[in-house]
Amino acid sequence: MNNKTFQIIHIQQDTPYQQALTLQEEMVAKVVAGETFGALFMCEHAPVYTCGTSTQIESDYIGGNNIPVIKSGRGGRITYHGPGQRVMYPIVDLKLRGRDLKKYICDLQIWLIESLAELGVQAHTDDDVGVWVTTPSGEMKIAAIGVRVRKWVTFHGVALNIHPDMNHFNAIVPCGIQTKGVTSLKELGIEKTMTEVDQILIQKFQQIFQG
Repeated sequence: MNNKTFQIIHIQQDTPYQQALTLQEEMVAKVVAGETFGALFMCEHAPVYTCGTSTQIESDYIGGNNIPVIKSGRGGRITYHGPGQRVMYPIVDLKLRGRDLKKYICDLQIWLIESLAELGVQAHTDDDVGVWVTTPSGEMKIAAIGVRVRKWVTFHGVALNIHPDMNHFNAIVPCGIQTKGVTSLKELGIEKTMTEVDQILIQKFQQIFQG
């Protein structure tokens, strides 16, 4: 396998969540088999709530709308995906990165923090594995992280709020955290298109994971 570059794959916005998961799993199998180096899937899902393996549905899901709720094999608890949110699924072979899952998650956080810095947003990590910003209203999550590993190859990934409908978060306790809220680039006064943000995200991803 001579071509050690990640494929950047944009999934159509109307692709169902489960179909996006199937595409990830197919790519994981190719990486495990040594057929390709890895990939980064770029998604913008139709509205959906996904439940990670630690979800406590009785307390995490409030309801009040018709958005579907789907079980997900990733780590973490319940979260929302929808238009205006960039969801990214890196397929990375951790056998080439020291088999270090903790470092991988730290690298995901660095990727998001450095990308947000390019957009003029100062972000940081917290006890939770997501990425946070400090606002006049308190600590707010701007990006969520939930991953899974199969034979040391990663899938699932991260979700960055660019300009989603933030009202859709009202039906859940995002990531099971009741004491803090969620925000987006738009709420922070950063008016950027998905394409503009993608350019930064892809460049930073390549710098951190391909170098």
